[in-house]
Amino acid sequence: MYSTLLTELENGILTITINRPDKLNALNKDVFTDLNNVVDEINNTEAIKSAIITGSGSKAFVAGADITEFGGLNKEQAMALAKRGQDIFFKIENSPKPIVAAVNGFALGGGCELAMACHFRLCSENAKFGQPEVNLGLIPGYGGTQRLVHLIGKGKAMELLMSAHMIDANEAKQLGLVNYVTTAESLIEHTKKILNIINTKAPLAVAGCIKAANAVFDETKNGFAEEIKEFGNCFVTDDMKEGTTAFLEKRKADFKGR
Repeated sequence: MYSTLLTELENGILTITINRPDKLNALNKDVFTDLNNVVDEINNTEAIKSAIITGSGSKAFVAGADITEFGGLNKEQAMALAKRGQDIFFKIENSPKPIVAAVNGFALGGGCELAMACHFRLCSENAKFGQPEVNLGLIPGYGGTQRLVHLIGKGKAMELLMSAHMIDANEAKQLGLVNYVTTAESLIEHTKKILNIINTKAPLAVAGCIKAANAVFDETKNGFAEEIKEFGNCFVTDDMKEGTTAFLEKRKADFKGR
């Protein structure tokens, strides 16, 4: 189905592996097309409750954008390239189903931006993060200047953006860029363990959490108002009735996503 991705669905979790190991899984036009389409598959497939994005091989999650595609672009074409990347990463960020990055090596440039577009991140001990675009005379174009500030704060983000300095897994965790650091062998298993818990919760409520939390950083929205709206939306669902009834009856809720 996809030319640059491997996918596997198990227990409601779709594992998506970016599969260009000879290029350290660099993002090119085909990868972006496949990512765009796989998010549609996630959003439109009832059997998929959540997803993991990772990279093939042991060296890289995504080592960056494929700069061989940058040659000969004019200003307008470069801006269109950046917008397409941003649009697809927004699609990941705003998916109503959890999409988590399992960073298994280098996450640089566009790779770091892809990881940051996911709802949260885990990484292996050998992971490295950075936005090295200034080394190419560029800045990040797929949302990196914005999400890095949101996730780790302006001061440290400015330092990393301007210096092109890479940080390791432990510093990434200290800064709040990743939630957990694991061994390479247990990375996917640990990520699935968290998603297996999330997948037992009310799907519409999970989607509401994503929407309300994303509104914190959306200047066009009032996050508190968004929270009120989503609270109201959840309040009239069958899942809310099931959840409160199960709580009172001291049993496990059986949510249906409606």
